[in-house]
Amino acid sequence: MLRRHFLALAPQAGALSTLAFSPALFSNAYAQEGVNTKTINIGCSGALTGPLAAAGLSIKMGVEAAMMEINAKGGVRGRQLQFQLLDDAYVPQRTAENVKKMIADKGVFALMSCIGTPNNAAIMPLIDEAGMPYLAPLTGASSLRKPGSPGSNNVFHIRASYTDETQRLMQQLLNMGIKDLGIVYLDNGFGKEILADANAALQAKGARAVVQSALTTDGKNLNDVVNQVSAAKPAAVFIATAGTASTSIIAALKKSSPLMPIAGLSVALGADSFKMLGASLSGVAVAMVFPDHHRTSHQIVREYQAAMRAANQSEYSAISLEGYINTRVMAEGLDRAGPDLTRAKFKSAMASMQKFNLGGFAVDYMGTSPYVGSRFVELGVLGSGGRFVG
Repeated sequence: MLRRHFLALAPQAGALSTLAFSPALFSNAYAQEGVNTKTINIGCSGALTGPLAAAGLSIKMGVEAAMMEINAKGGVRGRQLQFQLLDDAYVPQRTAENVKKMIADKGVFALMSCIGTPNNAAIMPLIDEAGMPYLAPLTGASSLRKPGSPGSNNVFHIRASYTDETQRLMQQLLNMGIKDLGIVYLDNGFGKEILADANAALQAKGARAVVQSALTTDGKNLNDVVNQVSAAKPAAVFIATAGTASTSIIAALKKSSPLMPIAGLSVALGADSFKMLGASLSGVAVAMVFPDHHRTSHQIVREYQAAMRAANQSEYSAISLEGYINTRVMAEGLDRAGPDLTRAKFKSAMASMQKFNLGGFAVDYMGTSPYVGSRFVELGVLGSGGRFVG
């Protein structure tokens, strides 16, 4: 079914885990910074401008919809949740500066959903130094999930890793009979790590990419990349890109080769991609690390959509659903930490969370650090209207 949609829809250009929890890990507990009798302040650094602005705005919408829903029911043990998002324009140095500021101001209890692989890599040492709890980085980078890596004792990942996503995509493409695969990757830490994952997955199956082309983060070499890919004549292209880079490369590849099948990771497409690309997205395959945000057969999706409508948001997206789910998990951890909230108690509560089912999506941190809550990966092919088919 997936193969048929991926290969058949693409021509229709006119249509569309591991060391059990120990209190010793969390002994660097600060006082209740960012918490008072009435509020709990959660911080975030993310792109509200720049190439990932759509992702930042979508995360903000999902988080605020969830907090509005939770606060309307009395908050968490009588405290209202507040969200402070500082713009970093997807620049790692600015991410680090934002987090340093939030730590120094002592007005933030925990961090949640900072955006980008290089951005998160830049703040992990700061997280460790401050003993700051950090939930749900918006990155699946395996380099940030290794045992003993910076942040491993303070960070609670929710989404599956990019390695999980890439392996699943490579396996599926090879099972479709696609041998001559091209790869376009963003020329930064994110793209290079995904490239390595893709090559490893291909090599494990005795295959290799016929072309590998690096796209600069500002997209200035887009034409050169498209020409290089076109000259190699791949049977399909895997894009290790995100934000406006994905929009640009998909549009350019479709213009050059309208019949070209394209596949990407869960972070490849933002809400703006659907508006800008329209029917050109038909047949594009992407990994999903959360349930389909339109599939109301899942309880969590019904609740997300209701919360978005209550917040006067009518456009649903994978990223805003992720923000909504992350906030629901955060609220659960805060509640389990008890009325006398401290960072140590919150981290203990998160580490012991087991099989927490939100209704179609479950989170489980039992095991060893680093803490990874989900390995959920599904594949979807976009049809006309930007919705998944099959």
